[in-house]
Amino acid sequence: MRIIITLASLLLSMALAGQITQPEASEVWEPQPRVVSIDKNDLPSDAIVLFDGKNLDAWEAKDGEKPASWKVADNCVTVNGTGDIQTKQSFGSVQLHIEWRTPAEIVSEGQGRGNSGVFFQKRYEVQVLDNYNNKTYSNGQAGAIYKQHIPLVNACAPPGEWQKYDIIFEAPIFNTDGLKIRSGYLTVFHNGVLIQNHVEIYGTSEYIGFPKNIAHEADKIMLQDHGNPVSFRNIWLREL
Repeated sequence: MRIIITLASLLLSMALAGQITQPEASEVWEPQPRVVSIDKNDLPSDAIVLFDGKNLDAWEAKDGEKPASWKVADNCVTVNGTGDIQTKQSFGSVQLHIEWRTPAEIVSEGQGRGNSGVFFQKRYEVQVLDNYNNKTYSNGQAGAIYKQHIPLVNACAPPGEWQKYDIIFEAPIFNTDGLKIRSGYLTVFHNGVLIQNHVEIYGTSEYIGFPKNIAHEADKIMLQDHGNPVSFRNIWLREL
């Protein structure tokens, strides 16, 4: 059996044996972390911009055969009843920033009020919903990992105001036999508040039934058209 000794365990064993007598012996100088700068709009220099308010060039219709046709105006894109849209590019694990706004005019309640969703790899949904003074099932409210994890708190702003998600998505891993060997995980900040703390993704987000785990590779990020005119802006990600 091959034994792998990490640097930390080696240094610890040497320290316990009294072989390290200088602080410099435990300093690691290489490699140095890559430098990432932040511009005036809080955009990291290594980010991939998916929507900057100008066009939907990075997006396509869900079937992958037509251009995305949601309405682009006033530096945002709005659901218009033409169906879900997805990125043209596929992604694995990512850090995603997305801002969203539900309609200022309240015309329904529960799941019918400002409903949309952010799907990672077209399978795993972080719910978008107007839950400001609007009660629904807890594992389906804004910030829920849909039907799997209830948010720690409700951080919703009033309808008509811009809100933001900052999400860390760790993709699940499947082996060559199609078996899941590591679950995916999600961490979600809603308007700067931690609402999902590195929670396990049990499988696909299902409206009816339970999560499924069917092997897949990197896939596209999808935004849901649930029939409500929810708007999005300032969408970018960093590949992890």
